Amino acid sequence: MNTKASSLSPTLVFLIFFHLSLVSCRNIISHGGGNGFTLDLIHRDSPLSPFYNPSNTPSDRLRNAFHRSFSRASFFRKYSFCTNNTIQSDTFPIPGEYLMKISIGTPPIEILAIADTGSDLTWTQCKPCINCFHQSAPLFDSNKSSTYKTLGCNTEECTSLGTSSCVGGNICEYQMSYGDQSHTIGDLAFEKFTFPSTSGNNVDIPNVVFGCGHDNGGTFNSYTSGIIGLGGGKVSIINQLDNEINGKFSYCLIPLESSISNASSHINFGNSAIMSDPNVVSTPLIKKESSTFYYLNLEGVSVENKTLIFKSSKISSASAVGDGDGKGNIIIDSGTTLTLLPNDFYTKLESMLVDSIKATKKDDPSGTFGLCYESENGIIDAPKIVAHFTNADFELLPSSTFAQVEEGLVCLTIVPAEDIAIFGNLAQGNFLIGYDLVANKVSFLPTDCTKY
Repeated sequence: MNTKASSLSPTLVFLIFFHLSLVSCRNIISHGGGNGFTLDLIHRDSPLSPFYNPSNTPSDRLRNAFHRSFSRASFFRKYSFCTNNTIQSDTFPIPGEYLMKISIGTPPIEILAIADTGSDLTWTQCKPCINCFHQSAPLFDSNKSSTYKTLGCNTEECTSLGTSSCVGGNICEYQMSYGDQSHTIGDLAFEKFTFPSTSGNNVDIPNVVFGCGHDNGGTFNSYTSGIIGLGGGKVSIINQLDNEINGKFSYCLIPLESSISNASSHINFGNSAIMSDPNVVSTPLIKKESSTFYYLNLEGVSVENKTLIFKSSKISSASAVGDGDGKGNIIIDSGTTLTLLPNDFYTKLESMLVDSIKATKKDDPSGTFGLCYESENGIIDAPKIVAHFTNADFELLPSSTFAQVEEGLVCLTIVPAEDIAIFGNLAQGNFLIGYDLVANKVSFLPTDCTKY
């Protein structure tokens, strides 16, 4: 028998920020001999996405991504030193990069939600709704699900949120608000999640903790109904499915020029995420107080045969990213488009690039990008750039590092930031990138993601 909240507290006791990434599950593949499945990821600018705007030019899309990247970075910066008892993530009004379809409940009801490696709690809009933003699909009705069950106030999942209260006697109510004054309030509950397949093979996961939102409002888009959290915190999907996927997931993101086609990126879970190729290189995944985010240690960046040691006065003295030992100085994030580096380091890196590039420099008319060159065919003769992570060298692809922002103009997609470092998804394009939260490592393998 389902237990429902009789009232909802109007008090929002904690600020939490979500990045809106877009994912679509077109086909899940079950692999024999173990737990593993694969989903398609549809870029927000792809014709397969409900957010696709055919009137936007490639220049429009890249410049919009520039502004989304800085919005995301501002919230990473602010909440990178939260305690283990809080949920942190980040948001801005415009949905981000990738969308996901899953089904919840018994019988299963399909929802379209926003997947994010920078968020933990998964939630969707639910009936009865005191205040909900408009969504195209019907609201989830927990009364019609035989597998729905609310969590008590003293459960570990409830107390770990740090943003909950007790209502209706013994029902855990989560309360969250966002930087743009959006909010969600509702019941924390168990429910069965189903990852559907067009081939008919479903992956059913029982007793997943999620938020059933009864009071939600702000700048959310009608195409989606909530968030799917893929961060590193306790209530993220990754950690909740630990018995099924053993802390492993990976993704292969198609490059920028392929995102406006019908090609799809992919995300893999469990055995499907195991990377056994001899060319795989791995770097430690650094644990932080802000357990939601994934931190790596960047030791330096090479341009041709010259190496610039990664040091930043901002990060070493008062950064939201670095610890006192200097480890874990960069966030790897699939939801930030550009790669952001601290101002002082970026200035030195840009100088090295200018010395190595023979093309004609040209100012970006919009002032968005700092280092740009004239180009008749959308490419330049870019030097070899390698990011040196601890124990792993990552050679950046020229097509991802210098992108055509408009006809005749190619610009660097690495940009300066105030006091944070983020390794963005453009740089990750055409690499299979695997996360192992048990072994605490992130692995890289050059891959043609359009054929993966």
